[in-house]
Amino acid sequence: MAHAIWSILTKRSCNKSVFLWSITMVTTILLLPVLITELWWHPMTAGSYGLLLLSFTLQAIYSWLLSQTYELGDLSQIYPIMRGTSTLLIPIIGVLFLSESLSALGWFGILCMLGGFILLSRMGSRRKPANLQMHGMKPILMALCVGLCTTCYVFVDKLNLQHISPLGLLEVTNIGFVVGLTPAVLTSRKIWEEWRINKSTMMLGAILNPGSYLLFLFAMQRAPMAQISSLREIGTVFATFLGVLFLKEQQGLRRISCSIFIFCGILLIGIWG
Repeated sequence: MAHAIWSILTKRSCNKSVFLWSITMVTTILLLPVLITELWWHPMTAGSYGLLLLSFTLQAIYSWLLSQTYELGDLSQIYPIMRGTSTLLIPIIGVLFLSESLSALGWFGILCMLGGFILLSRMGSRRKPANLQMHGMKPILMALCVGLCTTCYVFVDKLNLQHISPLGLLEVTNIGFVVGLTPAVLTSRKIWEEWRINKSTMMLGAILNPGSYLLFLFAMQRAPMAQISSLREIGTVFATFLGVLFLKEQQGLRRISCSIFIFCGILLIGIWG
């Protein structure tokens, strides 16, 4: 729910890059002493630092992709694709490369998700201006790239938790997130304008954005990644409802139906797959 709420706040903002950069910068400043202290008293191996660097890089790419995707597509259309892609990819990767297996219900769950993705990709908003209508499939492809990036950083961060605390890892990902957005933010020159218009929602986002991932990191310390990753995506239903109700996005009933269809696939994979 926390992830879905800060996502709708981002979608309602004026400049998506500036908004995301700002809500992450608050926690980045606050947690910097925590990371420095932890690395000073508990130095890691070169390989561990390499994993942290990889997490940093993936977050930088993810932040840029995320801001561009929110600029192009409706929340109720792109969010289920962004969040569901990782749940779709993790079991497929396991079957193809890790000698794992899926039950019949697991394969049926994958079919449910693929069907939901295909239906959502055909639901463009008629209210978009002509310059955005020309993008066609671009929001869908960008959302898929975001999901792929999410899959990668979840795997890497699961490994990182063997060497660093959730708070320390959160700070590393925050720094990567901020660095990835900084060029776009400096180019826009709209930091003060965004703060003037959306100061209250920024402060709420500054709590929910890092808080949602911190909760996920704590959960990954205590349960299998595949199970937690699947249950995390309940946000697809929340975000679609919020997009339709508060952003007045079109084709609401169809998009809500598709998001529930995708979530059923997520449950099938995560619990019985």
